[in-house]
Amino acid sequence: MDRVAHRRTDKDWLLERRSDLSSKVLWVAAGVSACAEVAGGVELVFTAASDLAPEVDLSFLGIDCIGGAYFAAHIQSPEDAPVQSDWKSLREVGRSLSDLEAGLLVTAVALDNWRSATRRCAKCGGDLIPSNAGWSLHCVIDEVDHFPRTEPAVIVLVRDGEDRALLGRHVNWPPGLVSTFAGFVEAGESAEAAVRRELTEETGVLIDDHPDAVQYLGSQPWPFPASLMLGYHAWAKDTTIKVDETEIAEANWYSREELRAACAAGEIKLPSAISISRRLIERWYGQELPATWSW
Repeated sequence: MDRVAHRRTDKDWLLERRSDLSSKVLWVAAGVSACAEVAGGVELVFTAASDLAPEVDLSFLGIDCIGGAYFAAHIQSPEDAPVQSDWKSLREVGRSLSDLEAGLLVTAVALDNWRSATRRCAKCGGDLIPSNAGWSLHCVIDEVDHFPRTEPAVIVLVRDGEDRALLGRHVNWPPGLVSTFAGFVEAGESAEAAVRRELTEETGVLIDDHPDAVQYLGSQPWPFPASLMLGYHAWAKDTTIKVDETEIAEANWYSREELRAACAAGEIKLPSAISISRRLIERWYGQELPATWSW
């Protein structure tokens, strides 16, 4: 998807696209969207933008490779939508969607979460109205524009000198569910410093002092509600585990053979394929892992 952000202020162009018979609208309500099961997976259910009245509030998402435009409609509940379908969350269907539809839905959910959480102007408490094709909220009193927030968070798979991986269980998870470690970047902190701090706070493990001991690998938008996950591999110098028991209930080192045996026996489950955590584990493991090993 091409977001063509420069078009968000072009009212004539947006009106033209809304009337175009090829333009599509997806529906989002409190984190769920209209979907339908099809052969081989799931797809989003769209409405033709031209079928909607001009006063229906839409957010412009972008265009596809052939120029088709996509919008999101934000509603209070599925009953308010003019479509009959199943309603599923991004967590439920994200891994089954095409790349284009997954990108559209992530963006639509992120905007919807932000709009739901931003009811009043943070400066004066005044009313807000959507503007900039849904990408800002304008205060009618002091003429201030509010934009969607993105909160950086780090997520890391830690490796030791034997190339084992450190995985742990959050205190709110049932026994057997494990993942990599994550946390928000604090004010005035670099992402790499956050990796080191979070890991030591949660598990007691220390990352090596070498400048290459923290390696950035990629990122993933995670609109639950507004995070950008920054993925890392890191190498430990002190492998002694002492979990904080506040966020992490337990943590263990796994060789590839130990991980394979534990997953095959059903002793542990790994994050689903929708998550960057799963990708970090698979990169270390060396290949894609069976879906049956997922939560």
